[in-house]
Amino acid sequence: MKDLVLHFWRSHGALYRIVRIILSVVVFGLVLLMTFEDKLIYFPTRYPDGYWTVRENCEHDGEILPAVEDSRFSTSDGVALHGWYCSPLRCQDGKGLAIDTKIVVLWFHGNAGNISYRYDMIRAMMDIPVQVFIIDYRGYGKSEGTPSEKGLYLDAQAAWDYLISVRKIEPQRIVILGKSLGGVPAIDLATRVKPAGLIVQSSFTSASDMAKRIMPFLPRFLLHTRMDSINKIVSVQCPKLFIHSRADEIVPYELGQKLFEAACEPKEFYEVKGSPHNSTYLIGGKPYLAALRRFIESVKQ
Repeated sequence: MKDLVLHFWRSHGALYRIVRIILSVVVFGLVLLMTFEDKLIYFPTRYPDGYWTVRENCEHDGEILPAVEDSRFSTSDGVALHGWYCSPLRCQDGKGLAIDTKIVVLWFHGNAGNISYRYDMIRAMMDIPVQVFIIDYRGYGKSEGTPSEKGLYLDAQAAWDYLISVRKIEPQRIVILGKSLGGVPAIDLATRVKPAGLIVQSSFTSASDMAKRIMPFLPRFLLHTRMDSINKIVSVQCPKLFIHSRADEIVPYELGQKLFEAACEPKEFYEVKGSPHNSTYLIGGKPYLAALRRFIESVKQ
C-alpha cells in the first residue's frame, strides 16, 4: 500500500503543486482586489492638476459666460469640500450682465478628473440659462479626503444642505444632475430630498452590473461597493430625465435603459445618437441642450 501511495505521488505530485500555486495566486489576487477595491473604482485628479484658470472677461457682445465663485463647505463627517457656483452673464459693452434664472442645477460629475474638466459644459449650460453648482467629491480637485461609496452620499447631502442653508435656494428650484458615476449620489440624494427634477446621464444600475462587464472573472459577491441605483430609483418621485447613447463604450446603453424602466412616472428618455461616453454634449450639440432646456422649463414652479 505504501508503495502504491508513493507511486501515485511521484506520478501526480507535480500536477498538485501546479494546482496549489494557481489557487494561491488566485486567492492572493482576490484578496488584493478586495483590499484595494476603492482604488480600482475611483480615478480622482487632485489640485493643482486640471484647468483652474477660467476666462471671465467679455470678448464680444452677446456672449454668455459663467461667473464662477469658489464654494467651500463641510460634510457631516467633517470633510472639507470645494465646488464652483456658476451664474450666467451676458456680455454687453465689455461688461457681464446677470441673466435672470430660477433653476439651480446641482451637478455630480463623472469618475475621472475634477470640476475644472467640466468648464466647457458649464459654459454650454449657461445658455439654457441656469445656475450651476458643481462639486468635487472627497479626494477630487480641491476637496479633502479619500473617495468611497459612503463618502459620495455624504458629499451629495452636504452639497444640497449648502444650497439650502447657505445659498438660501428653495428645493423646488433645484434640479439634480448626475453624470456616469455622478448618477449614483444623484439618485441616492433624490430619494431623501424633494428637488424640482432629476437628470441621470450615462449612468448605470449597480456596481455589480458594471463589474460584470468590466471584470467578468470577478465573483461579484466579493464586492463591498453596491451603488444600488436600480433599487433606489423606484422611490424617486420627482420628474426624471434619463440620457444615454447606444455608442457609449464605458457604461452600456442597456444599463441606462434599465434605470429608466425601473423608474416611476413622470419620466422621459433622451437618446444621444453616436456619442461616446465622454462626448455627450459635443456630439449631442444643440438638440441635446434643447432637451435639457425643455426638461428644466417643464419642472419650473
